[in-house]
Amino acid sequence: MKEKYSFKNYVSLDRWVSYFHQINEVSKLNLENLLIIGKGDGIVGEILIKQRKKVKTLDMDSDLKPDIVASVEKMPLDENSFDIILCAEVLEHLPFEKFEQCLFELKRATKKYVVLSLPHFGPPVKLSFKIPLIKEIKLAFKIPFLIKHKFNKEHYWEIGKRGYSTLKIRKIIKRYFKIQREFVPFENQYHHFYILEK
Repeated sequence: MKEKYSFKNYVSLDRWVSYFHQINEVSKLNLENLLIIGKGDGIVGEILIKQRKKVKTLDMDSDLKPDIVASVEKMPLDENSFDIILCAEVLEHLPFEKFEQCLFELKRATKKYVVLSLPHFGPPVKLSFKIPLIKEIKLAFKIPFLIKHKFNKEHYWEIGKRGYSTLKIRKIIKRYFKIQREFVPFENQYHHFYILEK
């Protein structure tokens, strides 16, 4: 599994964009005690440690040497264990039937916030316009393309595919959290971010 997360195999420009937003959103919340679910290559955690965050990691894969070896669907944590939980591109690796259980666990374990990102399928159209002395104008949207998701040995589901509309996902999340904000980065239209408050 470690080989999967090597820089050559795993890190792309799109992923760097996602890393930036993960770090930026956690930093803006201005709280110290953080749990990262899904250790991955460890880059985000290392940068947040340098930002003086107290970081713990949780992952099912013991080879990645997380602080806690467990699944997000049943975390061995007390209630309100962390100020913030970062869960980026993780929940789609579990069957959709477990999505609500995972949200319940995230709500139970966080004191205040969850920064969540999920894959959002859809061919994007992106336009940007920049001339001197005027701020760059950016516009992006997805072309609806409601294909049925097929398990690809990685993702069980993705927003934007048949049966997983943005509206449906938002409605489920709202059963557990207040959605402070949500966005899809212009530079990486595949990752949909939710800033959630308990």
